[in-house]
Amino acid sequence: MSQPTNSIAASESDIATAADRLASAAAAGVPCSPVRDLIGADDLAAAYAVQQRVNDLRRQAGATVVGRKIGLTSVAVQQQLGVDQPDLGVLFDNMAYANGADIPMSLLIQPKIEGEVAFVLGADLADGPLDAAQVRGAIEYAVAALEICDSRIENWDIRFGDTVADNASSGVYVLGSERRTLDEINPVDVVMSMAVDGQEVSSGNGAACLGDPIEAVVWLARAARDLGQPLLAGQVILSGALGPMATVAAGNTVTVTVSGLGTVTASFVGEKEA
Repeated sequence: MSQPTNSIAASESDIATAADRLASAAAAGVPCSPVRDLIGADDLAAAYAVQQRVNDLRRQAGATVVGRKIGLTSVAVQQQLGVDQPDLGVLFDNMAYANGADIPMSLLIQPKIEGEVAFVLGADLADGPLDAAQVRGAIEYAVAALEICDSRIENWDIRFGDTVADNASSGVYVLGSERRTLDEINPVDVVMSMAVDGQEVSSGNGAACLGDPIEAVVWLARAARDLGQPLLAGQVILSGALGPMATVAAGNTVTVTVSGLGTVTASFVGEKEA
């Protein structure tokens, strides 16, 4: 599979149709077929154009952007999808849940869970080299995070273009309560364990996230600026999974423990609507 291209080969009509397909799936809570038949499997610019259209609809409906997420930080997953870079998605205010919250399954379609380190920015990342030193200086604090990924695409049958268009397969997220500055913790050194109903289902460490979660944010800061939407003070950054994803079902309670950052937990309640 070829690497993603930066020029749009898909037509405006195809981009609009792909966006409508994803938005309709999200509204109905029913997954749709992949959109790569419309925009290609590896057209980076077309995929982000679709993502922008879908996210504009969310803004028009009243949602507010509160941050970004990084996807495809695992080399193994990159190789599976035939790409050599991560992708990014947008976090909205209605995607955030408090630590210990009940998350309604009716909001989700095909949820999968990940344990991560999240950061909250204290300064903009819009100008300058956007290197590791600048990123570290811009981070106000780090917290443990539980990301509930989701896909509007049936059976997670995705390629790079599909997941980018689908807002990097985002769902909802939960942040832990223990805040640590980077003087108190080094993200690359953390160890993560994720359990469902007390049984460990995933584990990993900071180095599993592009070698260092800070380097993941460096990539994100540059990519976001290139897209004309730089990272801003106050935004939440989900830096990417520290271990494999796992499935979750109604009735499950998930706990993520990240060394130095404590735990974050959520329960999944109710049944999916028919």
